[in-house]
Amino acid sequence: MSKERRMVSSRAGRLTQLGRLAGNIAAGALAEGTRQLVSGRAPSLGSVLLTPATARRLAEGLSQMRGAAMKVGQLLSMDEGHILPPEFSAILATLREDAHRMPLGQVGAVLEREWGEGWTGWFRHFDFTPVAAASIGQVHEAHLKSGERVAIKLQYPGVRKSIDSDIENVAKLLQMSQLLPEGLDLQPLFEEARIQLHAEADYFQEAACLRQYAQQIASDPRFEMPVIAEDFSTENTLTMSFMDGQPLESLKAQSAARRNAAATALLELALREVFEWGLVQTDPNLANYRYAQDSGRIQLLDFGATRHYSRNRVSDLRALLTACIDGADADLSAAAVAVGYLTPDDPAPYRRAVIDLLRLVTTPLRGGPECDFGRSDLAERVRDQVMAIRVDARFTRLPPPPVLFLHRKLGGLYLMLHGLDVRLPVASLARDLLDRRIASDSVPVCR
Repeated sequence: MSKERRMVSSRAGRLTQLGRLAGNIAAGALAEGTRQLVSGRAPSLGSVLLTPATARRLAEGLSQMRGAAMKVGQLLSMDEGHILPPEFSAILATLREDAHRMPLGQVGAVLEREWGEGWTGWFRHFDFTPVAAASIGQVHEAHLKSGERVAIKLQYPGVRKSIDSDIENVAKLLQMSQLLPEGLDLQPLFEEARIQLHAEADYFQEAACLRQYAQQIASDPRFEMPVIAEDFSTENTLTMSFMDGQPLESLKAQSAARRNAAATALLELALREVFEWGLVQTDPNLANYRYAQDSGRIQLLDFGATRHYSRNRVSDLRALLTACIDGADADLSAAAVAVGYLTPDDPAPYRRAVIDLLRLVTTPLRGGPECDFGRSDLAERVRDQVMAIRVDARFTRLPPPPVLFLHRKLGGLYLMLHGLDVRLPVASLARDLLDRRIASDSVPVCR
C-alpha cells in the first residue's frame, strides 16, 4: 500500500521540495563520483547521474509531490529505455503505480470544503483509507444512504493551481541536473503535459469523456463502465458506481479460451479507439482495467487521460497502418512524414532506419494466422533497434507529443497481452478495422 504524506499545495512549498530533491540528486552524484575515484575509475557525468540510486531518488521525490511533478516523471517513463537507460526508465515506471496518499485529516478537510459541513450524513459508510492513489488524486470507497456502493475520486488540494509552476520547475530541475541527453528538446512534451494535466484536473470534463466513451461501447456486451453519480460530484470530486471486478492479472488463472477472448476484446477496443473513433484513453495502467469473472466482462476505469484525435489525424494514422502492412517503402515514408516520425529533410540513412523500425513494430500485422504474445520478444528487438538508431545516427528527436501518447497506449497494450500469454489473430483484426469507416468529426470533444 502507498505511504501517507500530506500534500503540499503552496507554490513556495512545492518549489522547496524540488530544491531539496535537486540537492539530494547532487549529493548522490558526489558520493557516486567519490566511490568511482576510490575504486580507480575516472568518473564521468553520465556515470554518476544515470544510476539506479539517482532514479530512485527522483522517483521517490516526484511521488511525494504528486501532481504535475509526478506526472512528468510518468511521461519520461513512457520512453521505455529509448532515451534514458532502460534501468533508469524502469525505476521511473514505478511512478505509474500508487502515489503517497493524503493523511485522514487532510481528506476530511478537503471533503468538507467540497461538500460542506455534515457531508458524512450522506453515507452509510465512508472509508477514509483510499483504495488507490495517483498523481492527481486518490479514490475512496463508500456506501450511500441508499446502499449503493460508490467510488469517489478526490483531487489533491492545490493540484490545479500548481500545474504550470510544477512543469516549469521540473523542466529546470532536469536541465540543471543533466539527467537527459544533450540536445534533446523536451519542451513540446512539457507543453503537452501541461495541457493534458489541466484536462485531467477538470473532473467535469472527465465525466463528459466517460459518458461519451460509454456511448461508443454501449452495444458491446464485453465491456462495462461506471455510471456518474451527478449529485455527489463536483469540480474536485467525481463519484461513480463502484466496479467490483478482480485485477486484470486474475485472468492469468483462467483458461486459454477466456484469456484469448478478453485479450481480443482489449485489442479490438484499442484499435477502434485509435484508428476509428479518435477517442483514446491514453493511460494503459493495469489498474484502469478490471475483470468481472461471473460475467466475463472487462470493466473500464479512469478517463481523465482521454484524448481526442481529429479526423485528419486518424486518417494519417490509418494510412501509416496500411503502409506498414503491405505498402512500398515510398508509401511508408510519405505516411511517416504525415504522422510526424520523419521530416522531408531527414537524411536517407535515418529515413531508412525509421522505415525499418516501423516495419519491425508492426510485425504482428504481417504474421501468420495468430500472434503468440506470450513468447514474443518484439519489445526487446524494438528497444535494441531504437538504441542502434541513437548510437549510429546520434538522433534523439521524439515524435510529436500526440503520437507519443499513442506509443504509451499501444505499448502498454502489448505488455498487457504479453503478460496474459495469449495468441490472437492480429493481422485479420487490423484488416477488419481498416474496412471500417472513420468516425465523423461531428462527435463532440468532451466538455
